[in-house]
Amino acid sequence: MDVNAAVAALAAIAGVCTGVIAMLAFRWSERDQARPTRTSLHTDAVLPPGVDTVLSVLRSSAVVLDESDSVVKASSAAYALGLVRGGKLAVEPMLHMARDTRRDGEIRQVELDLPRRGTGRGEALAVSARVAPLGSRLVLLLVEDLTEARRIEAVRRDFVANVSHELKTPTGALSLLSEAVMDASDDPEAVTRFAGRMQIEATRLTNLVQELIDLSRVQNDDPLEDSESVRVDELVDEAIDRSRQPASNKQITMAAGGTADLRLWGNRGQLAAALGNLVENAVNYSPARTRVGIAARRVSATGGDLIEIAVTDQGIGISEKDRERVFERFYRVDPARSRATGGTGLGLAIVKHVAASHGGEVTVWSSEGQGSTFTLRLPEAGAARDRTSTGPDEDDRSLYTPDTDTDASAELDPPTVIPSPEVLP
Repeated sequence: MDVNAAVAALAAIAGVCTGVIAMLAFRWSERDQARPTRTSLHTDAVLPPGVDTVLSVLRSSAVVLDESDSVVKASSAAYALGLVRGGKLAVEPMLHMARDTRRDGEIRQVELDLPRRGTGRGEALAVSARVAPLGSRLVLLLVEDLTEARRIEAVRRDFVANVSHELKTPTGALSLLSEAVMDASDDPEAVTRFAGRMQIEATRLTNLVQELIDLSRVQNDDPLEDSESVRVDELVDEAIDRSRQPASNKQITMAAGGTADLRLWGNRGQLAAALGNLVENAVNYSPARTRVGIAARRVSATGGDLIEIAVTDQGIGISEKDRERVFERFYRVDPARSRATGGTGLGLAIVKHVAASHGGEVTVWSSEGQGSTFTLRLPEAGAARDRTSTGPDEDDRSLYTPDTDTDASAELDPPTVIPSPEVLP
């Protein structure tokens, strides 16, 4: 009896102890949950109400620093630009600005060039940094990426400078030649010679203005709004007719061949202009008594078949460094030769924009002293028409946006030219 009472007493004491321990553990857990974590301290307790939400919707990269220069809040864009590393602001000039602003409360702004992460080409990232106090202890840093804006501005500035130079050359020549005609009014032979030169310069000026208009049109117009089914052989015939006279003067043989009954879907005028520019360049940069070939074929590709039109010449060829820039506006591999042929440096730029706006591309293979092959790859009529009716997929959307300044890709191997072409007179 006494033993049973003792056991019962011990069990009661053990139960009380267990209850006390459980209650203490519960209270300790509640206190730990109520204690602010480092993340909640930074985003909830430290940041003023609503600031976190505002920073999340800003397009600029945002960084909030505390009194010890630790990062309290940083947007994903700030990490992507490499502004924040290891919980610290990694850009020393911005850190100095933040400290000065924390000290005197003044808003500061500066433009900086930062090294681009992940590239070894020494490219700079242009940013605009603005620092302002946020409350009594925090500092807000907003960083705007200006790289693309600066690139576009540089392209626009170079374009205006090039246009001014190209227009000044023929207009200046016309002015001088007109004075020469007036001074040689009593010499019919000199007047005839100067008048011939004036016609050449006037033609060059007219061609330049027309190509500027064409380039502006292909950049601004949507070719798929006025699209139709276009026969490739008709485009080839038009391109050959356009260059028949200069080819005949240099005794250059033009040959066309490849798969028959191919069709493209797009703006007929733009497609004819693009192929015509390629054939015209091939004739202009080929020596006398050589051959220019135009071959078309169908190639299989993901998303639908493509039509590949290759224009091959036996000209001077293009060096590797020049191949990366031949599609830039006003860029000439040989400026002296371009002036002799009347080239403006805009023909290949127009070709690139037409190809991009039609969902295709243009590439170049070349070997110095052997010749060049420019290849247009465009969606076949059926696939292109389907894309027009349904709209571009997310993966294909970039094909419909002309890329104004990216370098054209070059093929590693020369493309296969389809044999047995029909030689045209």
